[in-house]
Amino acid sequence: MTKPIYKRAVPYKEDALNLPVADVDAAVPFYEQTFDFRVVARTGEPHKRAVLARDEIQIGLAENGGDPTQEGCFFEVSDVDAALAEIKSKHGNVSEPDTQKIKGQTFKAFFVVAPDGLCYMIAQPQPD
Repeated sequence: MTKPIYKRAVPYKEDALNLPVADVDAAVPFYEQTFDFRVVARTGEPHKRAVLARDEIQIGLAENGGDPTQEGCFFEVSDVDAALAEIKSKHGNVSEPDTQKIKGQTFKAFFVVAPDGLCYMIAQPQPD
């Protein structure tokens, strides 16, 4: 199986490095196990936060008081089918892939909802 490259992380709202979770320490293992992220930084001020990285992207999980069910990221990958197979082998809560149109561009995509409530769209651009 080809290992997908994570190329871009675009937050649904404002900041991919400040995604809200109730408990950073409890959330991190899901990202390490499911997405193969690794922790590259941790801070405690102004609130507890962990920065996670994989390939060309970084995200941050933060105990900032926000609502995780209203936030998440779009992850552009090099191979959406490989990403789907990789994640499905580790985590059952994955949607079936479908076609999404975003700002006039077509993507093959699927969704993953993390146990912390954050939602991720994993997608690959498709020719029009």
